[in-house]
Amino acid sequence: MTRYLERFAFRLGLLAALLLAGRLAAATEVTRPFVGITLTKRTETLPRPVTIHVVQVDLSAPGLSFKLTPPGGSLDTARQTTLEYLKQEKAQLAVNAHYFLPFPSPQPDASVVGFAASSGKVFAPFEEPTQAYALVKYVPALNLGPGNQASFVHYDPADPEHRKVVESVTIGNAVSGSAQIVTKGEKTIPVYADGTHPGGLLTPGGPNNYSNERSWYDAVNARTAIGLTRDSKTLVILVVDRAGGSMGMTVGEVADLLIKDYAVFDALNLDGGGSSSLAMENPQTKTAEWVNVSSDNPAGRSVADSLAIFARPAEPAK
Repeated sequence: MTRYLERFAFRLGLLAALLLAGRLAAATEVTRPFVGITLTKRTETLPRPVTIHVVQVDLSAPGLSFKLTPPGGSLDTARQTTLEYLKQEKAQLAVNAHYFLPFPSPQPDASVVGFAASSGKVFAPFEEPTQAYALVKYVPALNLGPGNQASFVHYDPADPEHRKVVESVTIGNAVSGSAQIVTKGEKTIPVYADGTHPGGLLTPGGPNNYSNERSWYDAVNARTAIGLTRDSKTLVILVVDRAGGSMGMTVGEVADLLIKDYAVFDALNLDGGGSSSLAMENPQTKTAEWVNVSSDNPAGRSVADSLAIFARPAEPAK
């Protein structure tokens, strides 16, 4: 018994040492490249090696504005990388947004999935997506209206075209995703409709026979998410890598992180995997650069649309 206890104590001590080493190995880099913008890069080792990029945007900052890729091409938009869109618009930051179809496809144009608006023009409706194993029908959208008034908006069932919202707000630039993963401060990962969850929002099946035992949302992958704090004064964008030594996260892990570390009250899961893209204008050189590492290719994936952020240069340190 004594030898068993000694071995147990040794293993427990080894585990504690490994956990401590993991915490010590984690690193956080915080910069404020533009007025109202805080960029955080986190490298974590638990529960697996992962690199996380978090953009916190003070929506009251002077000179701040947004623009979603406008409609164009033969479908909803003309595809381009987030870095290309950043350069085109001469923006300071840009992040990928909607899921899109067709995919995979060499076609240069795309149809975005879910409600979308650019500079006040609604160009895609709330919808019931064909990828019902992953994307919830009529997913809410995050609207960045005039004066950077931000809020979540929901489809109006009385509108047969599903292009109107029930809220009394002016639509500016609006993005949607696969599901609302944080709702009123609580994690809300959708489940599949089955005998145990008759009210599930997802349909079992798909390319990998997804179910509540094997959820699409439980896959470890590159991720992009966007949300608001409770007072709607801070926009939070999170991009997780699955490349360069980072292994990615589940959507549930993303939701937990947004709630616990960034006080996010409502959030959407945006297009992920090889689409996860974050680009920024280098404040010193003024050149457009990738912030994250693409899991698709070094040049980044051509996506349907991206959200550009325009901000003033940061004040020089005194």
